Amino acid sequence: MRCAIYGAGAMGTILGAFIARAGMQVDLINRNQEHVAALREKGANVCGTVQFVQPVHALIPSEMEGRYDIILLMTKQRQNTEIAEFLRPFLAEDGALCTCQNGLPEPGLAEILGADRVLGCAIAWGATFCGAGISELTSDPSALTFSLGAFGAGNHLSDVYDLLSCMGHVTVEGNFIGARWSKLLINSAFSGLSTLTGETFGKVSQDHAMRRVAQRIIKECIDVAKAADIRMEPVQGHRIDRLFDYRGPVKKAISYALIPIAMKKHRSLISSMLQDLRAGKKCEIDFINGVVCAYGKKRGISTPFNDRVVQIVHAIEEGEYPIAADNIRRFDDILSKRS
Repeated sequence: MRCAIYGAGAMGTILGAFIARAGMQVDLINRNQEHVAALREKGANVCGTVQFVQPVHALIPSEMEGRYDIILLMTKQRQNTEIAEFLRPFLAEDGALCTCQNGLPEPGLAEILGADRVLGCAIAWGATFCGAGISELTSDPSALTFSLGAFGAGNHLSDVYDLLSCMGHVTVEGNFIGARWSKLLINSAFSGLSTLTGETFGKVSQDHAMRRVAQRIIKECIDVAKAADIRMEPVQGHRIDRLFDYRGPVKKAISYALIPIAMKKHRSLISSMLQDLRAGKKCEIDFINGVVCAYGKKRGISTPFNDRVVQIVHAIEEGEYPIAADNIRRFDDILSKRS
C-alpha cells in the first residue's frame, strides 16, 4: 500500500517520522526544497517533548509519480481547490484522501474527489517548524490523539487508523462533525488569540484579559453549534461543551477557572497561523474563526468576538496592526457591553 503525507511541514514531518519509525511506508512531500533535502540527508529531526531522528523518504511535488492508496493532507486550506485538483491523478480510484487540516474542509474536498474518497481527521496536538529537517513537538506525549471520521463509504478507514496509531490514540467518530466542531472551538479561542497576540496557548489561558476573551469565543462556538444542531464530541475524554458552557455567574466563573487547566498539556503551543504571519504569509483565519462567524450568521447567532478576531488578523496581514499582546485591548468595547 502506497501512502503519502502531502504538506509535510512541522506536523506532517513529525507524524511521518512516527509512521516511518513504526516500519510503515510513507512519502513526505513538501514544496520546501531545503526542508526536503535535509530530510533526505539527515532524516526527520523531532525535538521538543519527544526527541529522536528518523530516516524518511521525502520528495517535492514535481517528483510524485504513480498513485497512492492514502494521502494525508496537511497543507493550509487557502489553496484546497487547486491542491485537490493536483492530487486527483495521484489518488487511486479506491483511494482515500484524509484531510488533517483545521476547520471544516471535508465538504469542499468531497465535491472534487467524491465523498467516498474523503476522510477527515481532527488532530489534538501541535508542532513548530524549527528549520530544514527539524520540527518541535510542543504537546505533551499523553496528548497525541486523533479523531477520525468518514463522509461517505470511508475508503481505507481502517488503514488510516493504523497509520495514525503509529503516533497516538485514534478515535473513530460516528459523529465526526461534532468532533470537528470541538477542535474548531479550541482553534478559534487559542489559535485565534495566539495569532493576534503572538503568545503561546499557555499565556492566552493564564493572562486575565486574554482568558476573558477566550472564554467569550468558546461560548460563541458552543452557542452556534447548538443552533446548528451539532452535538460536540469529547476532546481527550472531556466534554468541553459542558465544561465551558454557562448561563449564570457561578458556572461562568467555573468555566473561567477551568481554562488554564484544560490547556496545561498544550501550554507551549503557538498557532500555525502565527507562524504564517511571522513568515510574511496570509493565514487561514477565515477557515477557523471565520467558519464560526459564517455558521452563526446563517443561524442568527451573534458572534462579535469571533468577528473581531477575524478583523484584527486581517488588519495584521495588511500591515495595519502589529502582532502584539496589546491587541487584546481591541476587544474592550465588546467586553464592556457584555460583562
